[in-house]
Amino acid sequence: EMPRHVLSYGFAEGADVRAIDVSQDAGRMRFTLLLPDAEPQPVELSLPGRHNVQNALAAAAVGWQLGADAEAIRRALAGFEGIGRRFNQLGELQFEGGKALLVDDYGHHPRELAAVFAAARGGWPDRRLVVAFQPHRYSRTHDLFEDFVQVLAEVDALLLCEVYAAGESPMAGADGKSLARAVRARGRLDPVLVGRADELIDVLPDVLQDGDLLLLLGAGDIGQTARRLAAHPDFVGHGQGGAA
Repeated sequence: EMPRHVLSYGFAEGADVRAIDVSQDAGRMRFTLLLPDAEPQPVELSLPGRHNVQNALAAAAVGWQLGADAEAIRRALAGFEGIGRRFNQLGELQFEGGKALLVDDYGHHPRELAAVFAAARGGWPDRRLVVAFQPHRYSRTHDLFEDFVQVLAEVDALLLCEVYAAGESPMAGADGKSLARAVRARGRLDPVLVGRADELIDVLPDVLQDGDLLLLLGAGDIGQTARRLAAHPDFVGHGQGGAA
């Protein structure tokens, strides 16, 4: 067998590539990057959440193995602005009654949702977290139903779109209405159920409060709705959500 050198990364003290002094300021993360036999590097990452620091450490470990120096790695991390639909801050949304920070994210798995919610809470702890989620595929909703319910029940206000089928046929008990009922049964939230993602535009003014952080999440066409809202940040809509 060929000998292989394993380079570990993470937050643990024994990791070869490590982040210490991790802090969050709204949508940015700051930390000190420790690389083997190199000077500590102060890094400012223009992405929120500890999961993004973990991703940055993985990239740093690969760069280090390929021969990049510590300063080059620091500059690369500082210059990385993320990829499409990953905690994209789209500006302030104005509505009758105030403003809300609009964020769009591709997350559609319970673990992804949990990471995004943690990033939002860490960066904007004083804002109410309002989530509009479009589940993606009936099979995924069915297989991870309880995980979805658990993570969605932890936000401050929830709007649920119908499942984006992505070519699948509906499955009993794996639709938006079933998710809404299960979240409601936990006793914390009364989710607002809408059909298509574009119907959110009419419903949101009845849900939003001044100072909210509004997250639109999902791998279907909800991203188009986020872009429509961002293109018309001074929208005023009227309407009522459906009952589950």
